[in-house]
Amino acid sequence: MGELAARRILVTGAATGIGAAAVAVLSEAGGQVVATYHNTPPPPELAHAQWRRCDVTDPDSVAATFRAARDILGGIDVLVHAAGAWTPGIPGRLTVDDLRQALDTNFVSTVLTNQAAYEAMRDNGGRIINFGSGEAVMGSPISAAYAAAKSAVAAWTRSAAKAWAAQKITVNALAPAVETPGAARLREFLGPEALPFLEQQLQLTLPLGGKLGDPVDDVGPVLVFLAGSGADFITGQLLAVDGGLVMLGA
Repeated sequence: MGELAARRILVTGAATGIGAAAVAVLSEAGGQVVATYHNTPPPPELAHAQWRRCDVTDPDSVAATFRAARDILGGIDVLVHAAGAWTPGIPGRLTVDDLRQALDTNFVSTVLTNQAAYEAMRDNGGRIINFGSGEAVMGSPISAAYAAAKSAVAAWTRSAAKAWAAQKITVNALAPAVETPGAARLREFLGPEALPFLEQQLQLTLPLGGKLGDPVDDVGPVLVFLAGSGADFITGQLLAVDGGLVMLGA
């Protein structure tokens, strides 16, 4: 049956990266999964999920997706909001468009999907899992708007956790450091001449292994835990899954 048998789960941004990993591991754990994509089509190996196209920055698209997911699953117990994107942005060079893109993709989408999940969960409780970033904690000289947007996600997560606790809805966020399309965009932005320095920095700053983790092997078990019964008493937390890159309790 699996640890998440009978759990009805919606995963956003599920065509690649952590979202795709979430679909794989949560399905394997027994969850019934509806997954969303926007521009990148769903991968064939995840065809077992029920897929819906969704622009998570658009209120109408989000509302339609959640209605469809509730119809397909009979309700929603877990939201994994994995949609988002790393974008470069150097302080002093940011434009209004840069700011709006980072905020819409990462923060506005979080609020829209979380509020839609609240409407689906308010009578029976549920789990909302968002994604923050270690860059929001440390700051970033090369992705400042992204870091600021993810900091807003962390603040929103704490606020929603307090507001919805009476309805037995938990709201947490993960701060992962794993191989994703965003990590690939970072390497592309830095350029090939900077890659040896980046790898050296990872070896120095990630105590566990000295390299980025794997979405399935490293983030997947944490998602299963947060979606399961063992996380009933955890809410409002930013949990680092990053090999020790950011030690949030320090």
